[in-house]
Amino acid sequence: MSPGVLPWLTYFQAFVTLTLLADAVVTLALARADGARLTHGAWVWVCGLPLLLHLPLARYDVQTTALAVLALLALTARRTAAHQLGGALAGIGAMVKVWPALALLGTPRGRTTRQAWTAAVVTAVALLATLALFFSESFGFLRQQGDRGIQIESLGGTALALARSAGAWPGSVEFRYGALEYVGPYVSTLGHLSLLLTATALCWLVLWRVRAHRWTPATPYDTAFAAVLLFTVTSRVISPQYMIWLLGLAAVCLTSRHTVMRPVALLLLPAAALSALAYPVLYFDVIDGTPTGLAVMVLRNGLLLAAALLAARRLWTSTVAGAPEE
Repeated sequence: MSPGVLPWLTYFQAFVTLTLLADAVVTLALARADGARLTHGAWVWVCGLPLLLHLPLARYDVQTTALAVLALLALTARRTAAHQLGGALAGIGAMVKVWPALALLGTPRGRTTRQAWTAAVVTAVALLATLALFFSESFGFLRQQGDRGIQIESLGGTALALARSAGAWPGSVEFRYGALEYVGPYVSTLGHLSLLLTATALCWLVLWRVRAHRWTPATPYDTAFAAVLLFTVTSRVISPQYMIWLLGLAAVCLTSRHTVMRPVALLLLPAAALSALAYPVLYFDVIDGTPTGLAVMVLRNGLLLAAALLAARRLWTSTVAGAPEE
């Protein structure tokens, strides 16, 4: 619907224009996050996004990431109105693509959490009511998500590709639900395992929330970044545009000198470059499981897995167990 606000342009022109506008808003917000000083976060966003080639201009993930970035920056402001605004933005983002709700996981206990979470719930409920009343099939995507299998770019997909290359798995690749997925023996089991790992990640985040007792100005940023990384690597679908989310959250972390995610953020830059190699540059190699395609996917997903584990460790040690090693 959003390209319709620029009726004098074609759909494609309006979509790209709005994406570039969202990109500019994120860049400006990151650049001004620490007063007048241009932050490292702004540089990560400006230099990291082009590594994904044309992809950011062909998906609406830049707009979704903008909602999450602005929500996080508002949540760490001093004013009550800013906390409410941050919660509302996270609620809107959750209705657009679910994952921005994770921006609220690291809010400090007490007043800030109550204000932000209440604003997010009110905003989300209002949008849900609007969708239910004025639009049809607004929640059809939920049924499709339940039927999805293992996408070729996921960690599970990389495991199946390696097994197929070794002659230990007889499956094949099919186009389903707008993506290329593996079909064959054990795919369903691997999909259930992926969902179990996602549930485990959620339980770990809840445990972290209960056990954490030290908050810094960067803790909301670090928590959101770690949470999205964990949900990404355990997903059955690691589409290349997921890297847009991670680059945005990494950039937010680097706007604060208190962040413990600096080494994690640096892992994302080569991961983003490898993602562009996987899609679109060497996509046929990835589909066919050639040695080149396998190497790219093993390296990209290995970096994401390492980043997720490192992020979880540093979040825990900085807020629960003790200061992380530098």
